[in-house]
Parts: sequence; C-alpha cells; structure tokens
Amino acid sequence: MIYLDYCATTPMSDRALQVFTKASQNFYGNPSSLHDVGGQAKNLLEQSRKTIANSINGAEQGVYFTGGGSDSNNLAIKSLVKGKKGHIITTSIEHFSVINTFLQLEEEGYDVTFLEVDKYGVVSIPALENELRDDTILVSIGYANSDIGTIQNLSEIGKLLKQKNIVFHSDCVQAFGKTIIDVAALNVDSISLSSHKIYGPKGVGAVYISPSIKWTPIIPNTSHENGFRAGTVNVPAIASFAEAAIQICSAMEAEQKRLKKLSEQLLASLDKHNLSYSLIGHPEDRLEHHLSLCIHGIEGQYVMLQLNQKNIAISTGTACKVGEQNASKTMLQLGYSKEAATELIRISLGKQTTESHIKKTAEALNTIVNEYF
Repeated sequence: MIYLDYCATTPMSDRALQVFTKASQNFYGNPSSLHDVGGQAKNLLEQSRKTIANSINGAEQGVYFTGGGSDSNNLAIKSLVKGKKGHIITTSIEHFSVINTFLQLEEEGYDVTFLEVDKYGVVSIPALENELRDDTILVSIGYANSDIGTIQNLSEIGKLLKQKNIVFHSDCVQAFGKTIIDVAALNVDSISLSSHKIYGPKGVGAVYISPSIKWTPIIPNTSHENGFRAGTVNVPAIASFAEAAIQICSAMEAEQKRLKKLSEQLLASLDKHNLSYSLIGHPEDRLEHHLSLCIHGIEGQYVMLQLNQKNIAISTGTACKVGEQNASKTMLQLGYSKEAATELIRISLGKQTTESHIKKTAEALNTIVNEYF
C-alpha cells in the first residue's frame, strides 16, 4: 500500500516505538507516587516536558500533556475562558475540535464570532481587527489548515492581539514538525500539539500556555498536570512523543525540501497527463507535504475509493469526520459551489514517500479519470 494520508496520522518511527517499549517496561510507575518507582517516572515525565518546551521555544512549566490534538484544543480553549464572560473569536475553517468547542461555549452564553476567510483560507488581519471588541477575551486561529494546507500569519495576528491584551490560542497540530514553531516569535499565548501527526504514538498530545497567562482548571481539584487534565498521565507515550518531536524537528528543514520537491513532481505529472484539476488553498503559504486537489467532474470519495483499490491511500479531508464527508465544509466556507466541494481529495506525503510512489499515484489518477470519462 502506498500511504499518502500523513495529515490523518503517521506510522510510529522505529525510535519512538523503541522509547515507548522501554519506558513501558522500566518507567511504569505513577509519577504522582512518592516511592522511587514513581519518582523515576516523574523524572522521565519532566524530561519529556522540557523536550517539548524546547521544540517550541517555550517554558517547560507551560507544557501540559493531554490525550491528543482534539483533547488539547478543547482543554486549552475552555481553560482559558472558564470563569470569564465576553466575546470569543475563531474562524469558519477550524478543525472540528475547535469549532465544536466554540459552539458549546456559545450555548453556555459566550458571544462567538466565526471569522470568514478569503478564497485561499487566509485570515484578513483588518477584518479580524474590525471584529475585536472591548469584551473580546480570546481568539483561536489554527496555524495550518488540515483540509487545504494554508498557513496563517500568526506572528502579525498575535502582534495585533498583544496590543489589545487579548489571549491568542492556535491549533498547531498540523504545523508541528513541518514548519518552525516559536511561541515567542509567533506571538501566541497558547498552542495545541499532537503526537501521532509526527510519528509518535496515538492518544497523547500537549498544550502550551504561557506561564504569564491565567487559566482555570476545567475540573476543580484535579491533581495531575498541575490541574490541567484529570487522570494518570501516560508516561511511556509522552516519552515517545518527546522522542518523535526531537527526530522530526532536527530533520525538518531537509525533509520539507524533499517533500516539496515530491509535491511539485506530482503536480507536474498531473499537468503532463492533461488532467483538469485545481489546487485548493494558498498557492505558496501552505504546508510543503500537503496537496488539496479537486479533480474536475469527479467526486472525491469516488477517486479515493478507486485509488484504494489500486493500493494507494489518500483522503477526502479531515479524518475526524470520516463517513460524513459529502461536500467539504472548508471549501464551502471558501466560496466554492457544493458540486466543487464534493470533488476535494487530500494527498499528504511523509517520510516513507518516494519518487516511485509519486509516479504510480499520478499514473493511477490518470487511469481513473480516463476510465470515468
């Protein structure tokens, strides 16, 4: 199987798997326990916390481990607004874990603005500024969109929000390990991360909240993670996550150059075959490994299923809504027709992707299109 769905999840790296296995065998204690076995696990947990903090140029006391990216978004946003009243802002193309959290907060009485974006999925800073109010307490805008790959200018957005003294959260799940994340340079107060997007284990993620920002625990009197998340932390998975972060960040520059070249080769091959398609999202400010395409006249699910029969795995967008995708919600928000929005396919490359995979995928797409028409 040629796997081209790295935005949905990634296989664990050999090193991350080794660390997970070793930690499971030797650091199985509860880090909250006071005996030596617990102390050993606690030391590994804190080393891992420092590793994640270093990977984003943050303070280690601002890192809190969670159950994954969606859990991180939910906990971060709710913890930052709990006990406050007022206006909160996000965009119309956020991940469902952000959208659904904002919808729940709206039901609880918060005044919510879902900011529209341009045809490339980019947030207009003047439009954002126009929506800010005296009672705006939080803005949440994702760094890189999972459906279309567009990267936002967080630094300029954050600069504006700092001037207004408004807390700024960003879903950085798709961006982590693919572009530099420096929380100071990006002017963000809080970010969400996930392990399984960077060749680490599933079921673990992290939230970073600047130590200068006040937050309130969702569940009172929670002891783990300084009250941020209830439940015994998964130390082996966290250690594996930290190792995956070290690996992907150290190789990021070279790997992104390689993946950009492969992405360009795929598009060039489609052009050579004279396929009628559109690249969705920003043409330049986008993730290097991410291609959102509309093959004109063919539903995305049909293309995905036909490729699957040819042992090529792609997707039609965010996996969290699998089985419900007919028309891409993101594309509809960008102003595309419902018909065009059903044509979306997402091809995302990763460590195991080769030139041979790209060539076979282009040929398979050409065959599918020719047989369809």
